[in-house]
Amino acid sequence: MPLAPSWLYGSGRTVGNLLWVALSYGLSADTSGTLPPSYSPRYVEAAWYSWWVKEGFFKPEYQEKLPRRKPETFSLCIPPPNVTGSLHLGHALTVAIEDALVRWRRMQGYKVLWLPGSDHAGIATQAMVEQKIWRERGVRRQDLMREEFLQEVWKWREEKGNEIFKQLKTLGASLDWDRVCFTMDSGFSEAVTEAFVRLHEDGLVYRQRGLVNWSCALRSAISDIEVEHRQLGGRTELSVPGYPSKVPFGIMVTFAYKVEGEGVVATTRPETMLGDVAVAVHPGDPRYTHLRGKQLRHPFTGRLLPVIVDPLVEQDVGTGAVKVTPAHSHVDYELARGHGLPLVPVIREDGAMTAECGDWLEGLNRFLAREKVMAALKERGLYRGSKDHAMILPLCSRSGDVVENLLKSQWFLRCEGMARRALEAVESGRLTLSPKFHEKSWKSWLSSISDWCISRQLWWGHQIPAYRVMVSGSHNTKEVDADVLDTWFSSGLFPFAALGWPQKTRDLQEFYPNSLLETGSDLLFFWVARMVMLGEQLTGHLPFSQVCLHSMVRDALGRKMSKSLGNVIDPLDVIHGAPLEALQERLRDGNLDPRETAVAAEGQRRDFPHGIPECGTDALRFALCSYRAQGDTINLDMATVVSASHFCNKVWNALKFTLAGWDLPLPQVFPSFPMDRWILSRLYRTVEECTRQFEEYELHSVTSSVHLFWLHNLCDFYLESVKAILRNADPSRLPGTCQTLHSCVDLGLRLLAPFMPYLSEELWQRLPQADSCSAPSVCVADFPSASQLVHWHHPEEEANFLLVQEVVRTARALRATYQLTKARPTGEEAEGCCVGPVHLWVSPHSQGLVDPKTELPKLAARQLKLERQLLELTTRTQASGDQEKVAPRTQAEHQRKVLHARGEQGSSVCVFVCLF
Repeated sequence: MPLAPSWLYGSGRTVGNLLWVALSYGLSADTSGTLPPSYSPRYVEAAWYSWWVKEGFFKPEYQEKLPRRKPETFSLCIPPPNVTGSLHLGHALTVAIEDALVRWRRMQGYKVLWLPGSDHAGIATQAMVEQKIWRERGVRRQDLMREEFLQEVWKWREEKGNEIFKQLKTLGASLDWDRVCFTMDSGFSEAVTEAFVRLHEDGLVYRQRGLVNWSCALRSAISDIEVEHRQLGGRTELSVPGYPSKVPFGIMVTFAYKVEGEGVVATTRPETMLGDVAVAVHPGDPRYTHLRGKQLRHPFTGRLLPVIVDPLVEQDVGTGAVKVTPAHSHVDYELARGHGLPLVPVIREDGAMTAECGDWLEGLNRFLAREKVMAALKERGLYRGSKDHAMILPLCSRSGDVVENLLKSQWFLRCEGMARRALEAVESGRLTLSPKFHEKSWKSWLSSISDWCISRQLWWGHQIPAYRVMVSGSHNTKEVDADVLDTWFSSGLFPFAALGWPQKTRDLQEFYPNSLLETGSDLLFFWVARMVMLGEQLTGHLPFSQVCLHSMVRDALGRKMSKSLGNVIDPLDVIHGAPLEALQERLRDGNLDPRETAVAAEGQRRDFPHGIPECGTDALRFALCSYRAQGDTINLDMATVVSASHFCNKVWNALKFTLAGWDLPLPQVFPSFPMDRWILSRLYRTVEECTRQFEEYELHSVTSSVHLFWLHNLCDFYLESVKAILRNADPSRLPGTCQTLHSCVDLGLRLLAPFMPYLSEELWQRLPQADSCSAPSVCVADFPSASQLVHWHHPEEEANFLLVQEVVRTARALRATYQLTKARPTGEEAEGCCVGPVHLWVSPHSQGLVDPKTELPKLAARQLKLERQLLELTTRTQASGDQEKVAPRTQAEHQRKVLHARGEQGSSVCVFVCLF
C-alpha cells in the first residue's frame, strides 16, 4: 500500500500537517517503523480515512475483490443532515451505530451501500442566509428578487454546505461518497416533481382554502406535526419572536356583550374578539335560555352577533358562553360551517391586525392589540375579570413562535389510505419496529392522522410544479405557484429518489428496498412514517423492512442537553479535547442572554472543571455504542468516554507486547497447553457472542463482549501468564504461545474494527500476516466466524480456569485492600503451589502486614451486611406474582444484583479464611 513519507511523522509535525498531506494524497500511515511508546488518537486517526476512500473500500463494487464474498446486499441511507448543520451528539450516535453495522456486514462479505446525503432544510437555510445578507449588506430578503436571493443561497451552499460531510468523515463514517446526494440536486428535484404529479393524478394532492397552522415569524404554514403543544398550568410568561417583552398566557378573560340583560363570554385570546361573528351556548344550558335567537352588538365594530345553540359548546368551561371566531379557530370554523356564519380574518400573515379591526388596531402587533383591547373593554365597562387558566399553547417547533390559525389556500396530501397501509405493514409483520414498544405510538398517530399541508411560503426549496392558466382574449399567461414543498416531503422520498428514481437505475434495482433504517426515535413521525407511506404509494414497495430507533442522548444526570444549562457536549471537543476557557469563551460568544450565560458557565465549571480531555474518535464511538441505545435514554457520562480511551491504550500496549522481539516465522501449530487452549476457547466464545449480538443489533452487548475479552481475558490473565515463556524463550512453549498471541490479537482487532476503525487499522497493519490473508485493510478483512473456530472450543478449560480467576482476583483484592507489596516471602516462611498457570505463595507468618484482630470484626460486619442485602434481594425476586408484575429488564437487574451480592459474600469468606 502507498505510505506517507517518513518526514511526515518527524518531531514538530502537527496533526494539521498530517491531515493536509493525507487528504491531499490519499496516503496511509507509515506502519513500517516501531510502534510509538503510547497511544495517541491524533497520531492514529490522522491519515487512514483518505486512504480508505482512495482504495474504494467503502464502495459496494469493492465486494468483487473479496475472496469470500456473499450473494446478499446490505443497504441503508444515512438520515440526511441539514446542509446548515454542524456535528452534534445525535449525529455521532447515528454514525457510531450505523457505521458499526455497515463495517460488520462489509467484513462478512456482503455487498454494502451506505448512502450519504444532505437535506436542503428550507426553513433553516433560508433563515441563515437572510441573517448573512443582512449582516454583510444590510439587505432584507424582501428587498431582493427571488432569483437574486436563491443565488445567494446557492453561493452559501457551495462555500459552507459541505462542512457537515467533513465532520462525518472525522467520525470515520464509511459512506460511499461517490454517490452523495443533495435534495436540491437536479436529479432529486426531478424525483420530487414526478412524485407530486403522480400523487396529484392519483387524487391524493389537492389545493384548498381553509385554516392552517401559521408561523408569523416564518410567514409560512407549518404541518400539524411541527406544532409543539405546550401544557400551561396557569399564567405563564413566554418570549415570542419579534415581540420585545415576554407575553403572558394561561389567563381566561371574561367580558360582556350587551343585550337585554347581559351575555358574558370567556376567552384566552381577547384580541381575536374583533373577528367574532356569533356567541354560542349549549342547548341544555338554562342560564342562556333568554338569549336564544337574540343578537348582540359588537362594541367596537358594530357588527350584529347572533346567539346560536350547539352541542359542541362545553357549558362547564368558563362562563358556558363562547365567542365564535371561525377565521382563527378550528372548532369555531366547524361551528361556522354548520350555521352558515361568515369568516372574518383579523390577524395578518406577519402577526399584525387587519383592516377589519378598525384604524385604532390595524397594523398593530397581535399581543400589543391584546393589551389595547383589554383597556378598551375596561373603559367601556364590559370587562368582567380574569383568572389563571390551564391551557395548551401551540408553538412552532421551528421558530418558537405562537402558532396562529389563519385562512389560507394551501396544498394538501390525503394521508388516510396511505396511513392505513402503513399500519397494516406493521400489523402483518412486513415492517418491524425496534424497540417493539414504538408500535403503540405508530398505531395511535397513523389512526388519527389528518391530511398533510405540504406547501410552504418560502423561497428556498422545491417550487410546487403547479400553474394557474388565465385566458384573456387570444393571450394565455401562466402564473407559477410561488410556494415550495415542505422539506419533509422531499426527505420522505430519500430512500428511492437518492438511488435514481423515477428512472430504473441499476442502483435502484440493486439496493431498493433498503435492508434497514436506523435513526432517532424523535423522527418516527416526521420522517419514518412519511417514507413508509410515500415509498409504498410511489414504488409499490416498502422502502425498508426493518426500522431500528435509538434514543436521545442526554447528559450524565439525565437532563436534555441545552445551551442554557451549559451541558451541551460538542463531539469534536470530545475527539480533540477542549480546555474550560475555550468552552466558556464559546458561551460568551453565543446568543444567550446574560442570565442564561451565567447559569450555563456555572454548569460548565461544575461538569468540566478541567475542560474536556482529548479522547479521539474511536473512544467516542465505542462509548456511544456501549449504551443500550434502543429503548432507554442515553445518559452520556464523559467518564465513559475517558474509560474507552484508556481501553484504547490497553489494546495499544497489548500489541506492543505482542510485537516486541517477534523474530519467528508465523508458526502453524495447534496450541496444546491449557492456558493457550483456555484463551482460544474464550476467543471462540466471544466471536460466537458478538455474531449473535450483531444479528440482533444489540451493539451494547457486542462492545461488552469485546471489552471483556481484550481487557479481562487477554490482558489481565493470558498476557500476564505468558510473560515468563516469552522472556525465557522456552522452545517447548514458544511456537504455540506466539501462534496463540497472534490469533488473539488478529481476530480481536477484527472484532474491534466496526467500533474502533482507526486503532484497529493502525495495529492490524503491523501484524505479520500469513500468505492466505490477502486483505489490504482490516475493514475488508474477514469478520471472525465461530463456525471456523469451533475446534478451539474447550469448555472444560474454561470451567477449570474459573477457580484460577477467582483466586487471582481475591489475591489482587487483598493486596489492594491491605496495601501489600508485590514482593514474595522468602525462606521457610513461604510455601509455593501452582494452580494452572498461576503461581501462588502462601505465607503463614505475615506478622506486621495484616492485623487479624483489627480486620476480622470488619469482615464479620461486612459479611452480615451482605447477608441482609442478599436476603432482601432474594425475597423481592421470589415474591408471589413478581414475574408478572415486574418488567423483564428489572427482573434481570435484580438477578444481577443477587449474583453480585453472592460474589461479594464469597470474596469476603475467602479473605476471612486467608487471614486465618
